Amino acid sequence: MALALRGDPRQFDPPESPDPDLVAAAADPYESIADASDRLGRLESLLRDREDRRAVFLTIYTRMTRAIRDRIEDGGFANPSWMRRYTVTFANYYRRAFLAFERGELGAVPDPWRVAFGTAVAGDALVVQDAFLGINAHINYDLALTLRDVGIDPNRSAKRADHRAVNDVLARLVDAQQEALAEVYAPGVADVDDAFGRLDERLSLLGLTEGREQAWRVAVVSTDVEWPPVESYARWVLRATATGGAFLVLGPSLDAELLDRLRRLERDGGDAEALAGVHRRLDEVS
Repeated sequence: MALALRGDPRQFDPPESPDPDLVAAAADPYESIADASDRLGRLESLLRDREDRRAVFLTIYTRMTRAIRDRIEDGGFANPSWMRRYTVTFANYYRRAFLAFERGELGAVPDPWRVAFGTAVAGDALVVQDAFLGINAHINYDLALTLRDVGIDPNRSAKRADHRAVNDVLARLVDAQQEALAEVYAPGVADVDDAFGRLDERLSLLGLTEGREQAWRVAVVSTDVEWPPVESYARWVLRATATGGAFLVLGPSLDAELLDRLRRLERDGGDAEALAGVHRRLDEVS
């Protein structure tokens, strides 16, 4: 299996015992965008109170969800009812993965989410890695399945335009997301993001666009080719791609010295000398 190429998701463990407040916050399906937005925000607060790094992705995701809700309310999509279903269904994929992981029901946790959640629970990665791991799992795994569930027909071209319009919302949020992560978790997160960009541009938040295009292509294949083996293969591709992406986020060969520098850079922010030292070390190991 392709999953073995970069690592084994089974090494990423859930909490020793479920937290009843976290389970309660994720137990019931989201019924509307307002419901999803409010309860994702509540879950983020609970995780932040516990200093649980699973909050990092939610700091980004709650803001994205609110921005989509605002654009729908402002008439910014051609098919607002479809976009509401799209957004709620998407959020419920995250909710189900989170709930299964928290309960220790690992057979129900998609591999890319197991890597993302397990890394965050361990708390020893960089904040920017926790953010990218959640984004990778949600975009590169959940999104194509969401599109399949809500349907891309009829009026496929109009729905594709709405799907692509989300990219405009996300692009405007990039700077705000980095500012939020810096304010809440790590003042130097933008400096680390820049450093990771030197290793692989796909780790940029702006790299969301290609993942979203790939999700649409997979949804098209799943819709147009009604043959069970195609559905199984599509899921395998999603799982392998997203899990490989997770290990890409974790997997650059960061020696102990470089990782320590990046952690200090993220925690404290960097002056010109500190940034130059990280870049020199990146050049040496890349």
